[in-house]
Amino acid sequence: MADATRPPLPPFDYDSAVDKVRRAEDAWNNRDPERVALAYSADSRWRNRTEFLNGRAEIVAFLQRKWQRELEYRLIKELWAFGETYIAVRFAYEWCNETGNWFRSYGNENWSFNEAGLMTVRHASINDLPIQNDRRLFHWPSGPRPKDHPGLSQLGL
Repeated sequence: MADATRPPLPPFDYDSAVDKVRRAEDAWNNRDPERVALAYSADSRWRNRTEFLNGRAEIVAFLQRKWQRELEYRLIKELWAFGETYIAVRFAYEWCNETGNWFRSYGNENWSFNEAGLMTVRHASINDLPIQNDRRLFHWPSGPRPKDHPGLSQLGL
């Protein structure tokens, strides 16, 4: 079965790139590995920190492990740069581990898309910063970030 299209489609302009980034953020904040994986081509290749993944099955397994370990996950993505078929984002997310220790993870992602709007390549570089609970900035209920919640630039991140 052929992959469905995933709008917005390349070539990207500023507005469509911003839309693509927000759709990705919303999907990741729902923490549904199967749903998130549908944004990637069946043969998508990833580098995430030190892991190298190939295809949706590996992406789903990775995301299941991630969200079992990274509890209370809240993510904000922001467009950094774009071209006709690629987008670069910076992001930050907050999460706690099973012992209640909080972290803010910062990073950058480089994305490449096919003509159907599916991501074919994702390279992610991420650093984790331990934070105290009172230093958290992402307090919305589980799920997508509310439309009126500040983004990374507004939060000074």
